[in-house]
Amino acid sequence: MPGAPSDRPRPRTALAMKPDAAQAVLPPGTLQALGAVCDLIPPPVLDDFGTDRARRVLADVDLLVTGWGCPPLDADVLAAAPRLRAVVHTAGTVRGHVTEACWERGIEVSSAAAANALPVAEYTVAMILLAGKQVLERATAYRAARRREEPLNVVATLGNYRRTVGILSASLIGRRVIELLRPYDLDVLLHDPYVTDEEVAALGARPVSLPELFTGSDIVSVHTPLLPATRGLVSRDLLTSMRPDAVLVNTARGAVVDQDALVDVLRERRIRAVLDVTDPEVPPADHPLWDCDNALITPHLAGSQGNEWQRLADLAIGEVKRWAAGDGFAHPVRRERLAFLA
Repeated sequence: MPGAPSDRPRPRTALAMKPDAAQAVLPPGTLQALGAVCDLIPPPVLDDFGTDRARRVLADVDLLVTGWGCPPLDADVLAAAPRLRAVVHTAGTVRGHVTEACWERGIEVSSAAAANALPVAEYTVAMILLAGKQVLERATAYRAARRREEPLNVVATLGNYRRTVGILSASLIGRRVIELLRPYDLDVLLHDPYVTDEEVAALGARPVSLPELFTGSDIVSVHTPLLPATRGLVSRDLLTSMRPDAVLVNTARGAVVDQDALVDVLRERRIRAVLDVTDPEVPPADHPLWDCDNALITPHLAGSQGNEWQRLADLAIGEVKRWAAGDGFAHPVRRERLAFLA
């Protein structure tokens, strides 16, 4: 049954994450708000479950609020936490710390992935619109020339009117991108083998095959999680099939794209790219990707940063409050869906 144990109306709660993650996402005022909905064990946070203090804390917790750097909740840790019934994660993926032992125990899991999806989607939409106008390239040329180009001499394909945007994967972020693109005069294609044509239409997109997504789009935005089946999914064949001067946007994981092939295609100046993720992160200083002036590379900044961390904390606090009241989670992570999640 969802909810806190009946003998603890306010769940005994501890924080498990890196100390700097706690400082960023859960500053004093936010900790006070969290403490208003649970019996919060004060910091220091748990970042090593093997210490004597950690074992004493684990022995008495009903719920863990986790974050970046939380150690794995394996069978040994769970044996030291007999009361633990729920995990609320203040970031996106739970793959790094929620283990099979958690699912076997029946521990309920919540994630702030939905909150983290919004800034990634905002970044993606901004880059799509900037790419359509070639803003970054034209700004560079303007700075070099110190004179304005003739407005009526620009190519007819430049602009964001009725351009075609292809979305790879109807993930939380992919769906949010489609939603944020609705006010614009864009045609949106979607490829996701796990979503029905009816669902795609309801989202406001047109379903297409993977090859059609790349041949038929002016901009392709990658939102698929990195799984064994998706490593290198964006292959050389797909990249070379893109329209001349098309744009690849990747905010998912670098390894979803065949990076060697991408470098070759960029060097040939067939396409452009906006990459918030690479493989590896960070590429070596002498990696040829750095020398591709038709690729904008940003340092994995699309996700929550700065004041956006408060959105993660607010979601987590709301989840703790719901669980304590016996209402279950609004943003549960399901074991059967984990294979499809980032």
